[in-house]
Amino acid sequence: MTKVFRHLLEIVICCLLAALTAVVFSQVISRYFLQAPLSWSEELARFLLMWLAMLSAAYAFRTRSHFALRIVVERLPDAIRRRVSIAVHLVVTVFFLLILYQGVKYVLGVSGHIAPALQIPMEIPYSSIVVGSALIAWECAKSTLRELKGREQPSTSFHSDS
Repeated sequence: MTKVFRHLLEIVICCLLAALTAVVFSQVISRYFLQAPLSWSEELARFLLMWLAMLSAAYAFRTRSHFALRIVVERLPDAIRRRVSIAVHLVVTVFFLLILYQGVKYVLGVSGHIAPALQIPMEIPYSSIVVGSALIAWECAKSTLRELKGREQPSTSFHSDS
């Protein structure tokens, strides 16, 4: 059970990807082979893609898979490199906290709106912004604390090679 919880984000992302694939495939089959397009599939695919994008961004942040330019930073002395890394992590944390705040405002703003085809509250798809930015801010804050405690090497605190 602990392993499932530890990998919950990966499991959810895989399920979303599988669902998105199934929905789009069923739409193609329905439209081109049965000549009867599904009325709800495009909307569901769009909502699944929103969730998939935001959760995948959080997962990429957790696994340090995001693109980062390290050519300049790697040439800095270790002490300065560490400060730059901390500053970058703090800026990214604040940025995603702002997105989180605006996302909450937006979700509250669409309260009462219903998706036309699926007839679900619009808070459900737009909550992906809130959840994704909260996860990214959390991961970034954790990285910042590890940097401040000296548990991360400054050169590895940036996410990927370039």
